[in-house]
Amino acid sequence: MPDPDPGIPPRYLRTPEAARLLGLSGRTLEKHRTYGTGPRYSKIGGRVVYAVDDLQAWVTRGEKTSTSDETGDCVLPAKRHAAISPAYLRRDR
Repeated sequence: MPDPDPGIPPRYLRTPEAARLLGLSGRTLEKHRTYGTGPRYSKIGGRVVYAVDDLQAWVTRGEKTSTSDETGDCVLPAKRHAAISPAYLRRDR
């Protein structure tokens, strides 16, 4: 389906609005950003913004059709993951 408004730039949301769209708290979205487990974001000056398309892509990555569905993609919880950042391994030692 073609874009109905090709001249309109993508919409960006700040953390509180993005969190509301996702059904998360703003703090949880901040943790995802800190740990590298969340959706893509941009910094404009000192402000963090999320493109609506990136938020939807992040949610789509976690889609499943059943509990036994093993698609390989998943949305990780908002906590430290050594597989994402080896620097976390050095902190735990």
